[in-house]
Amino acid sequence: MTTVQQGLLLVVSGPSGAGKGTICNLLREQMPELGYSISATTRQPRVGEVDGKNYFFKTVEQFKEMIAKSELLEYAEVYGNFYGTPRQFVMNQLQDGKDVLLEIDIQGALQVKKSFPEGVFVFIVPPSLKVLSERLHGRGTDTEEVIQKRLSCTVDELGYAPAYDYVLVNEVAEAEADKLLSIMKAERNRSSRKQQIVDSIKAGK
Repeated sequence: MTTVQQGLLLVVSGPSGAGKGTICNLLREQMPELGYSISATTRQPRVGEVDGKNYFFKTVEQFKEMIAKSELLEYAEVYGNFYGTPRQFVMNQLQDGKDVLLEIDIQGALQVKKSFPEGVFVFIVPPSLKVLSERLHGRGTDTEEVIQKRLSCTVDELGYAPAYDYVLVNEVAEAEADKLLSIMKAERNRSSRKQQIVDSIKAGK
Protein backbone atom coordinates (compact mmCIF):
# COMPACT_ATOMS: atom_id res chain seq x y z
CA MET A 1 0.00 0.00 0.00
CA THR A 2 1.47 3.38 -1.01
CA THR A 3 1.85 6.27 1.38
CA VAL A 4 -0.68 9.12 1.36
CA GLN A 5 0.90 12.10 -0.36
CA GLN A 6 0.91 15.29 1.68
CA GLY A 7 -1.54 17.87 0.43
CA LEU A 8 -0.52 21.00 -1.42
CA LEU A 9 -0.56 24.43 0.21
CA LEU A 10 -1.60 26.89 -2.50
CA VAL A 11 -0.91 30.51 -1.52
CA VAL A 12 -2.57 33.13 -3.72
CA SER A 13 -2.01 36.85 -3.37
CA GLY A 14 -1.67 40.03 -5.37
CA PRO A 15 -2.45 43.75 -5.37
CA SER A 16 -5.87 44.96 -4.25
CA GLY A 17 -8.32 44.82 -7.15
CA ALA A 18 -6.30 42.27 -9.14
CA GLY A 19 -9.15 39.77 -8.78
CA LYS A 20 -7.58 37.14 -6.55
CA GLY A 21 -10.80 36.68 -4.57
CA THR A 22 -12.87 36.05 -7.68
CA ILE A 23 -10.32 33.58 -9.06
CA CYS A 24 -10.09 31.71 -5.75
CA ASN A 25 -13.89 31.46 -5.53
CA LEU A 26 -14.02 30.03 -9.06
CA LEU A 27 -11.32 27.50 -8.15
CA ARG A 28 -13.27 26.43 -5.07
CA GLU A 29 -16.36 25.91 -7.26
CA GLN A 30 -14.30 23.56 -9.43
CA MET A 31 -12.75 21.87 -6.39
CA PRO A 32 -15.34 21.69 -3.58
CA GLU A 33 -13.01 19.31 -1.72
CA LEU A 34 -10.30 21.97 -1.51
CA GLY A 35 -9.41 22.90 2.05
CA TYR A 36 -9.59 26.55 3.05
CA SER A 37 -7.59 28.23 5.74
CA ILE A 38 -9.52 29.91 8.57
CA SER A 39 -7.81 32.90 10.14
CA ALA A 40 -7.42 33.63 13.83
CA THR A 41 -8.35 37.16 14.88
CA THR A 42 -8.65 39.32 17.95
CA ARG A 43 -11.55 41.37 16.59
CA GLN A 44 -15.03 40.82 17.94
CA PRO A 45 -17.35 38.44 16.04
CA ARG A 46 -19.87 40.11 13.77
CA VAL A 47 -23.52 39.07 13.73
CA GLY A 48 -23.83 35.56 12.33
CA GLU A 49 -20.12 34.72 12.50
CA VAL A 50 -19.26 31.40 14.11
CA ASP A 51 -16.04 30.55 15.94
CA GLY A 52 -14.15 27.85 14.06
CA LYS A 53 -16.12 28.45 10.87
CA ASN A 54 -15.63 32.10 9.92
CA TYR A 55 -12.66 32.79 12.20
CA PHE A 56 -10.94 31.44 15.29
CA PHE A 57 -11.75 34.26 17.72
CA LYS A 58 -8.96 34.91 20.24
CA THR A 59 -8.16 37.40 22.96
CA VAL A 60 -5.09 39.58 22.46
CA GLU A 61 -3.31 37.54 25.15
CA GLN A 62 -4.16 34.26 23.41
CA PHE A 63 -3.01 35.61 20.06
CA LYS A 64 0.30 36.88 21.44
CA GLU A 65 0.85 33.48 23.03
CA MET A 66 0.32 31.88 19.59
CA ILE A 67 2.96 34.23 18.17
CA ALA A 68 5.40 33.39 20.96
CA LYS A 69 4.91 29.64 20.38
CA SER A 70 5.33 30.00 16.56
CA GLU A 71 1.80 28.65 16.11
CA LEU A 72 1.06 31.00 13.17
CA LEU A 73 2.26 30.66 9.59
CA GLU A 74 1.85 34.43 9.30
CA TYR A 75 0.20 37.29 11.12
CA ALA A 76 -0.37 41.03 10.93
CA GLU A 77 -1.98 43.82 12.90
CA VAL A 78 -4.69 45.63 10.93
CA TYR A 79 -6.52 48.65 12.37
CA GLY A 80 -5.75 47.59 15.93
CA ASN A 81 -6.75 43.93 15.53
CA PHE A 82 -4.50 40.93 14.94
CA TYR A 83 -5.11 38.45 12.12
CA GLY A 84 -3.12 35.29 11.43
CA THR A 85 -3.08 31.81 9.93
CA PRO A 86 -2.95 28.99 12.51
CA ARG A 87 -0.15 26.61 11.53
CA GLN A 88 -1.63 23.42 13.00
CA PHE A 89 -5.06 23.88 11.40
CA VAL A 90 -3.36 24.02 7.99
CA MET A 91 -0.84 21.25 8.70
CA ASN A 92 -3.51 18.81 9.88
CA GLN A 93 -5.31 19.12 6.55
CA LEU A 94 -2.08 18.81 4.55
CA GLN A 95 -1.00 15.72 6.47
CA ASP A 96 -4.36 14.12 5.71
CA GLY A 97 -3.54 14.56 2.02
CA LYS A 98 -5.92 17.48 1.55
CA ASP A 99 -4.92 20.46 -0.58
CA VAL A 100 -5.37 23.83 1.16
CA LEU A 101 -5.97 27.24 -0.38
CA LEU A 102 -4.64 30.32 1.41
CA GLU A 103 -5.81 33.62 -0.10
CA ILE A 104 -3.78 36.30 1.58
CA ASP A 105 -2.10 39.68 1.23
CA ILE A 106 1.43 40.01 -0.13
CA GLN A 107 3.19 40.54 3.18
CA GLY A 108 1.43 37.51 4.65
CA ALA A 109 2.38 35.37 1.66
CA LEU A 110 6.04 36.29 2.04
CA GLN A 111 5.89 35.32 5.73
CA VAL A 112 4.36 31.95 4.80
CA LYS A 113 7.10 31.37 2.23
CA LYS A 114 9.74 31.78 4.93
CA SER A 115 8.07 29.31 7.29
CA PHE A 116 6.67 26.91 4.66
CA PRO A 117 8.74 27.23 1.45
CA GLU A 118 7.34 23.99 0.01
CA GLY A 119 4.04 25.75 -0.63
CA VAL A 120 3.04 26.88 -4.13
CA PHE A 121 2.96 30.67 -4.39
CA VAL A 122 0.88 32.35 -7.10
CA PHE A 123 0.79 36.11 -7.77
CA ILE A 124 -2.30 37.56 -9.44
CA VAL A 125 -1.76 40.81 -11.36
CA PRO A 126 -4.09 43.02 -13.43
CA PRO A 127 -3.50 43.33 -17.21
CA SER A 128 -2.63 47.02 -16.75
CA LEU A 129 -2.94 49.88 -14.28
CA LYS A 130 -5.67 51.30 -16.51
CA VAL A 131 -7.76 48.15 -16.13
CA LEU A 132 -7.07 48.07 -12.40
CA SER A 133 -8.25 51.68 -12.09
CA GLU A 134 -11.46 50.82 -13.95
CA ARG A 135 -12.07 47.84 -11.64
CA LEU A 136 -11.48 49.85 -8.47
CA HIS A 137 -13.76 52.65 -9.69
CA GLY A 138 -16.36 50.05 -10.71
CA ARG A 139 -16.56 48.69 -7.19
CA GLY A 140 -17.94 52.00 -6.00
CA THR A 141 -16.69 51.33 -2.47
CA ASP A 142 -13.68 53.65 -2.25
CA THR A 143 -13.07 57.36 -2.51
CA GLU A 144 -10.92 58.73 -5.34
CA GLU A 145 -8.15 59.38 -2.83
CA VAL A 146 -8.15 55.76 -1.65
CA ILE A 147 -8.20 54.48 -5.24
CA GLN A 148 -5.20 56.61 -6.22
CA LYS A 149 -3.34 55.41 -3.13
CA ARG A 150 -4.05 51.79 -4.04
CA LEU A 151 -2.87 52.33 -7.61
CA SER A 152 0.34 53.86 -6.29
CA CYS A 153 0.83 50.92 -3.91
CA THR A 154 0.26 48.48 -6.77
CA VAL A 155 3.30 49.80 -8.63
CA ASP A 156 5.43 48.96 -5.59
CA GLU A 157 3.69 45.63 -4.97
CA LEU A 158 4.37 44.42 -8.50
CA GLY A 159 8.03 44.40 -7.52
CA TYR A 160 7.35 41.32 -5.38
CA ALA A 161 6.40 39.17 -8.38
CA PRO A 162 9.83 37.43 -8.60
CA ALA A 163 9.32 36.05 -5.08
CA TYR A 164 6.45 33.86 -6.35
CA ASP A 165 6.49 30.59 -8.27
CA TYR A 166 3.86 31.68 -10.79
CA VAL A 167 2.33 34.92 -12.06
CA LEU A 168 -1.17 34.98 -13.56
CA VAL A 169 -2.31 38.04 -15.52
CA ASN A 170 -6.02 38.34 -14.78
CA GLU A 171 -7.78 39.35 -17.99
CA VAL A 172 -10.61 36.79 -17.71
CA ALA A 173 -11.06 35.33 -14.24
CA GLU A 174 -12.48 32.01 -15.46
CA ALA A 175 -9.42 31.40 -17.63
CA GLU A 176 -7.05 32.19 -14.77
CA ALA A 177 -8.96 29.86 -12.43
CA ASP A 178 -8.43 27.10 -15.01
CA LYS A 179 -4.71 27.90 -15.08
CA LEU A 180 -4.60 27.79 -11.29
CA LEU A 181 -6.16 24.33 -11.38
CA SER A 182 -3.57 23.24 -13.97
CA ILE A 183 -0.77 24.55 -11.74
CA MET A 184 -2.09 22.46 -8.86
CA LYS A 185 -2.29 19.33 -11.01
CA ALA A 186 1.29 19.81 -12.21
CA GLU A 187 2.65 20.61 -8.75
CA ARG A 188 1.09 17.47 -7.26
CA ASN A 189 3.29 15.47 -9.62
CA ARG A 190 6.54 17.33 -8.97
CA SER A 191 9.25 14.75 -8.28
CA SER A 192 10.06 16.16 -4.84
CA ARG A 193 6.43 15.68 -3.76
CA LYS A 194 6.37 12.08 -5.01
CA GLN A 195 9.63 10.98 -3.38
CA GLN A 196 7.99 9.44 -0.32
CA ILE A 197 5.68 7.40 -2.55
CA VAL A 198 8.58 6.34 -4.77
CA ASP A 199 10.59 5.25 -1.73
CA SER A 200 7.56 3.28 -0.49
CA ILE A 201 7.29 1.47 -3.83
CA LYS A 202 11.03 0.71 -3.82
CA ALA A 203 10.68 -0.79 -0.34
CA GLY A 204 7.94 -3.08 -1.63
CA LYS A 205 5.21 -1.55 0.50
